[in-house]
Amino acid sequence: MGTYEDVYRASLEDPETFWLRAAEGVAWEAAPSRALDPSGAPFYRWFPDGRLNVCFNAVDRHVEAGRGEQPALVYDSPVTGTRRTYTYAQLRDEVAAFAGALAGLGVGYGDRVVIYMPMVPEAAVAMLACARIGAVHSVVFGGFAPPELAVRIDDATPKVVVSASCGIEGRRVIPYQPLLDRAIELAEHKPQKRVVLQRPQERAELGPDDLDWADLVAAAPPAACVPVAATDPLYILYTSGTTGKPKGVVRDCGGCAVALNWSMSAVYDIGPGETMFTGSDVGWVVGHSYIVYGPLLAGATTVLYEGKPVGTPDAGQFWRVAAEHGVKTMFTAPTAFRAIRKEDPKGALTAAYDLSRLRYLFLAGERLDPETYHWASALLDIPVIDHWWQTETGWPIVANPVGIEAAPVKPGSPTRPLPGWDVRVLDPSGQPVPTGVDGAIVVKLPLPPGALPTLWNDDARFVASYLSAYDGYYLTGDSGHLDEDGYLYVMGRTDDVINVAGHRLSTGSMEEALAAHPDVAECAVIGVADPLKGQVPRGFVVLKAGTSRGPGEVEAELVRLVRERIGAVASLKEVAVVAALPKTRSGKILRKTMRGIADGLDEPIPSTVDDPGVIETLRPLLRRPDHTV
Repeated sequence: MGTYEDVYRASLEDPETFWLRAAEGVAWEAAPSRALDPSGAPFYRWFPDGRLNVCFNAVDRHVEAGRGEQPALVYDSPVTGTRRTYTYAQLRDEVAAFAGALAGLGVGYGDRVVIYMPMVPEAAVAMLACARIGAVHSVVFGGFAPPELAVRIDDATPKVVVSASCGIEGRRVIPYQPLLDRAIELAEHKPQKRVVLQRPQERAELGPDDLDWADLVAAAPPAACVPVAATDPLYILYTSGTTGKPKGVVRDCGGCAVALNWSMSAVYDIGPGETMFTGSDVGWVVGHSYIVYGPLLAGATTVLYEGKPVGTPDAGQFWRVAAEHGVKTMFTAPTAFRAIRKEDPKGALTAAYDLSRLRYLFLAGERLDPETYHWASALLDIPVIDHWWQTETGWPIVANPVGIEAAPVKPGSPTRPLPGWDVRVLDPSGQPVPTGVDGAIVVKLPLPPGALPTLWNDDARFVASYLSAYDGYYLTGDSGHLDEDGYLYVMGRTDDVINVAGHRLSTGSMEEALAAHPDVAECAVIGVADPLKGQVPRGFVVLKAGTSRGPGEVEAELVRLVRERIGAVASLKEVAVVAALPKTRSGKILRKTMRGIADGLDEPIPSTVDDPGVIETLRPLLRRPDHTV
C-alpha cells in the first residue's frame, strides 16, 4: 500500500480515486463510476450509481471462489459448553434458508427487521439474511429492558422481530420472551410476526403471533441475493442521545462494504483464511463491524464468543479461545483486560495455552490507560494497539494501521488518523488549537465511506447533533489534543472536561494517574459540584485481587499521585475504594450516571447497566450534601 504518509495523503487529496480503487475489493452487480456524490451536502453519498448485495460479498462470493469448506464462523460458548464451526458453504445455506423464511413472512426490500438476540450464531444469520433480501436490520442488544426495546420498535417500525427464548449471563438464564412481550405491549407499532429461536436452557411459551425458528426454516425455500443500491441502508443501530429517544444511526450498503473490507487488511492485518476474535456483542457497533461483516467480507474466520472474559470458568477464557481457534488478531475493550488483570495480575493463566499464532491485540471502546497497555504488552509480547472510533463512524477513525505501516506506539494515544479521516482539534470559536492543547475533536466533511450518512428518518437531528457546532465539520463529542507527531490523544467526552476554579481539566488525565498505581485495577474520575471552585474531581477505584494494604493507605497515596502527576490545580482530594464500578453490559463505565447522581439529579438506573446493585451501593457515596447543586 505504500507508507502511511503516502496512503493518508492520497486519501485526502484525491478521495475519488482512492475510494474507487478500494471499491475494487468488493463484488458489484453494477460497479460505481464515481465514488462521491456531494450534490446534497451535508448529506454526502458514496458510490451513488453502484449496485451490490452485502450478503453475497460476505458469504456467497467466497463459496464461488472455491473456499466453501473454509471455516467462516466459529461459535464458542463456555456458558453452554458449546463449540460449533460453520464453513462458508454451511453459513450460506443457513442464511439463504432463513432469508427464505423471512421472505415467506412478507419481508422484502426496504422492510425493517428488529433482531433481539443473545450471542448465538443465529443472530449473525438473521443479520445476513436481512441483507440478502434487501431488508434493513436493527439489532437491539439482547436483554435490553422492555421500554428501551419498545422505543426502538416504534422508531424502526419493523415488520418482524427475531428473538430467542433466552440469553445467558454467567450462570444466570435470562428469559427473553417476557421482555419482548412487554416491549410490544408498550410499543405503539405492532410487528406482524415474531420469530423465536428456542434454546434448551429456557424454552419460551409461544403466542399466536410467534413462530418457532426451526419449524419456519424447515418449510422455507432458500432465497437468492437481491442487489440493492449502494446508498440503500444496510442497517439501523441505535445509540444514546443526550436527550430524548435514541438516535438511529444508518449504515449504507456500499460504503459499509467498501470501508470494512478495506479496514480488515489495512488496520487489522487480516486476510482470507485468517482468524479474528472480537470479544464484543452483535448488539453493538463493534459486533456489527468486526464480528459479522468485516471478517466475512474479507473471507476470514470470525469467532463469535458467548460469555465474559472472566468467571466462565476462569480469567483464561480469552487465551483459550485464541489458542484453540488459531486467532491472529484479537479485539476487545480495555475493560475486559482490566478484568483479566484484576483476577490474574501476573498473567499466570497464559502459561496453559499456545499463543504463538496471536499477532495483535486491538483495544477500543474507551480510553486505554497506559498501565493496562504496559501490562498486556509485557504479558503477550505482541503489539497492543489502541484505536478510537464510534457507533456513528462504523470503523476506526484513529489507529495504528499495521497492515499499511506500523508506527511507534505512544501509550495513551490511539496513534494517528486513518486514511479518509481528516481529523482536527478546534477551540470553541472554530480555530485550531496549538499542539498539546485540548479542544474539540472534529472531522472535516465529507466523512469517508462507512460513516453514517444520516439518522433514521431524522435528517434534522443528524445536522443538529453532529454538524451544527462547527461549519463543515463532524463533531465527535470527544475532547483531546494532537502532539508534534500528529498523534491524537482522546481524553474523554467533551462533558468529561471539568472546570476547577477556572481551570479546564480532563478527568481522563486524572484517571491515567490513578491507573498507574500498582494496586489499582480500575478507576473512574467524575466532576462534582463545589460551592467554592465550581467543580472538583472525585475518584473511585477498584483494587486488584490480593492487595494486602488497607484502603485508607492506598487512598492517601492516590491523592498524592495525582498531585504529583498533574499538580495541586487538579484539586483531587478524595478517592474512594469501592468493590466495583457501574458498567454497561458491554463493559463501559457509566460515568454520566455517576455524575448525575453526584449532582443531585434523580438519575434513573440505565437499562444497559450490567449490575444495578453496584449503582445502589455507590449512590450514598456519590450523593453527599456538600457535593450537590
